Amino acid sequence: MSLQEQFQQAQLDSKNLSERPDNMTLLKMYALFKQASSGDASGDRPGFTDMVGRAKYDAWAALKGNSTEEAQQQYVDLIEELKG
Repeated sequence: MSLQEQFQQAQLDSKNLSERPDNMTLLKMYALFKQASSGDASGDRPGFTDMVGRAKYDAWAALKGNSTEEAQQQYVDLIEELKG
């Protein structure tokens, strides 16, 4: 199975985890997904009043420079770990 196929399967698996991950893990999942699918963070950082959007943007921006393949592999590994 190619990395792209593994990534797509991990996206499906993420919706069927036995228990909901904690917020920090969800943030990491979001950031890895965005980096894998969109590349480096773009656009303006959300304002102070949008704390959730700001946290998501910051987590994504922290992955700047990671390649699509690196982010996909990290996402796949994280989902596999969460599946137990």
